[in-house]
Amino acid sequence: MFTKLLIANRGEIACRIIKTAQVMGIKTVALYSDADKDARHVAMADESFYLGGSAPSESYLKGELILEIAKRSGAQAIHPGYGFLSENADFARQCEQAGIAFVGPSADAIDAMGSKSAAKIIMEKANVPLVPGYHGDDQSDEVLLKASKEIGFPQLIKAAYGGGGKGMRIVESEAEALDAINSARREAASSFGNDKLLIERYLRQPRHVEVQVFADTQGNCIYLSDRDCSIQRRHQKVVEEAPAPGLSDSLRRAMGEAAVAAAKAIDYVGAGTVEFLLDTHASDETDCFYFMEMNTRLQVEHPVTEMVTGQDLVKWQLMVASGSELPLRQEDVRIHGHSFEVRIYAEDPQNEFLPASGKLNFLREPEQNRYVRIDSGIRENDVISNFYDPMIAKLIVWDESRPRALQRLVHALESYQISGLKHNIEFLANIAEHQAFAQADFSTDFIERYGDTLIGANLDGDNSSEQNGALAFAALYHLCAQKEQAKLTATNSHDPYSPWGQVSGFRLNRSGVHQLSLLDDQHEIQHLTLSQVGDCYYLSLNEQQLTLSGELKQDLLHAEINGHKSKIPVSREGDDFTLFLPSGSYHFRALQTEVVEDQASSEDKLKAPMNGTIVTHLVEVGDEVEAGQGLMVMEAMKMEYTIEAPFDGKVAAFFFQPGELVSDGALLLDVTPNEDA
Repeated sequence: MFTKLLIANRGEIACRIIKTAQVMGIKTVALYSDADKDARHVAMADESFYLGGSAPSESYLKGELILEIAKRSGAQAIHPGYGFLSENADFARQCEQAGIAFVGPSADAIDAMGSKSAAKIIMEKANVPLVPGYHGDDQSDEVLLKASKEIGFPQLIKAAYGGGGKGMRIVESEAEALDAINSARREAASSFGNDKLLIERYLRQPRHVEVQVFADTQGNCIYLSDRDCSIQRRHQKVVEEAPAPGLSDSLRRAMGEAAVAAAKAIDYVGAGTVEFLLDTHASDETDCFYFMEMNTRLQVEHPVTEMVTGQDLVKWQLMVASGSELPLRQEDVRIHGHSFEVRIYAEDPQNEFLPASGKLNFLREPEQNRYVRIDSGIRENDVISNFYDPMIAKLIVWDESRPRALQRLVHALESYQISGLKHNIEFLANIAEHQAFAQADFSTDFIERYGDTLIGANLDGDNSSEQNGALAFAALYHLCAQKEQAKLTATNSHDPYSPWGQVSGFRLNRSGVHQLSLLDDQHEIQHLTLSQVGDCYYLSLNEQQLTLSGELKQDLLHAEINGHKSKIPVSREGDDFTLFLPSGSYHFRALQTEVVEDQASSEDKLKAPMNGTIVTHLVEVGDEVEAGQGLMVMEAMKMEYTIEAPFDGKVAAFFFQPGELVSDGALLLDVTPNEDA
């Protein structure tokens, strides 16, 4: 076994590999760019080396420099993770020539699967099921158009070298074929430096089901769990689960055996994934899945397979790369329970999923245990760079059955709290809670079909009600935060008990109201007016009367609204704050807060402005009084306050006598207004 391992990657996957290496007693070497000098994977590794600028071409793609660092550090093996150099056959070959183990398949195996068209030819010879199509070398318009007509419509034209949805065109009729071929060629050449195309029958509403395979240098090859990765947008996976739901034992076995045949056809070694399209409309189950491609590396979604098999696939990779046999035979593989993985990204679902970059100023993750796992390379206050994939973390859950695992996923997403930049947590929660997803009624067009519902772009109906509720919590939080700040200011002053250092709405002989201006997520300014009696605030919001009270304890708002008590996590950065409610996260910016005299209720002027003691009555029951005339005196905080008549009238009753204690907001006396008052 190796004693030192260099990880030629960054972020989440680098941290993931380091964790297993540490358990195995293997020292680790990390690499970093300018953007990653303070990154988590650098802090976790035993040592680290600087590569260069932030752009991948100036750092993580510099194969020769990485090999030089491996030699200098004494690393005996290089783990490429996924992305960057993980499927670069030239780099794998250079490692072989330098006598450094490449934790992955051989360069020849990577080459064999690097071309989609060449891979299809190899798979055809190995009797792996293929979608009807053309994968030939003759790329003339005449040959491609002839093949297009023979295959039938709809069909998919795509780049032979590539991925990520680039160089792909769906063709519905013969009349569209030539334009689609030319367009796909141009994009393939621009994106991948190679304009070779292949054409396949297009399956409507297929599922994306893949199989994890593993092979060693002794000729052993097995398949572990299958995974369903149908929930995608623009051909990029969003949710993965294992095992794939709804497959019969015979179909699961047929797909596994086909995946092993694919791996053996190229003398594969290490971890690989064979991806299939599953035709949900096929009448014959034995003829419903087709080879799509093989990924010659560890997949992003490998944790779901680990969760249901109880195996550490990175450990397997290191064992196989050092020459060991696979730890299990096919008959020993056991699948237990169900697992989901979602990819938490810094992106804006309501703006075409544009990547977000910036400082992650607040991060609270769900508690990790045997049911919940988080793979991440990001910490609170880290910066999400625009140079790399904007993944924040992978959230993985497991339980005994799919419904129970799905319930775990929903709860974990509710517990995830992020602020400082846009993210997709609410989008993922909407998928997890969607009825069709719960019933495993999905295909690769799931997000397209239910887009508006999943993205939550509409703010009418229930969403509008949720926004109103968020406004009430926002107003309460802001006032509580101001109160906390006032207490801190008063504590540090010469007179900590001064009523003038408060934001309670106190006014001598007057009731006060708070006028707030908050900027919400929709960039609309919300003007709110709250009256205060004692520790309670009263808010009228869209014809609904709300009574609010609460206190702030660190980053938790202990709130009570109309008798409903709840604890709301909150993050704050300057004037900006984010509330994490069960319905989602809501961001606000405090623009203005004022305390003004309340002219709305004359009776409020006859209430105690704070806790205190009645000193004396200045008039008697039955006396005629004028507006502004003193009626009684109370003492609070070693100061005396005179309660004045709010209008002309007659004193009807006193409710408290001299010497009695009164509570903040208590009605002290009754004055009947004159008819012309």
